[in-house]
Amino acid sequence: MASDSSKLWSVFSLGAALGAAALAKKALNTSWKAATGKNPPANPADPDVDVWEAVAWATVSGTFVAIARMMATRKAANYYAKSTGHLPPGLQKDNQDASAPTPKT
Repeated sequence: MASDSSKLWSVFSLGAALGAAALAKKALNTSWKAATGKNPPANPADPDVDVWEAVAWATVSGTFVAIARMMATRKAANYYAKSTGHLPPGLQKDNQDASAPTPKT
């Protein structure tokens, strides 16, 4: 049963993260175009893209997408917990890695 729960959470969290990333990218592209008047760089590593534009795009897009994914995963974990009565596998508060050293008191 724990394996089924783990698989369900994996699929559920992946879907939430991918959906959030797609929405974030769409919002970023629209915002970038509104702010700069041009499309965001298709490939910031392209030497023809101004280095500061590439750095700005990488910083803004990376941060925004990561935050959107994290927020979606948190929301999905909250929904999962309300539906099942417990946090998803790997997110339980008392879940400790057996290979990790125990803290000294």
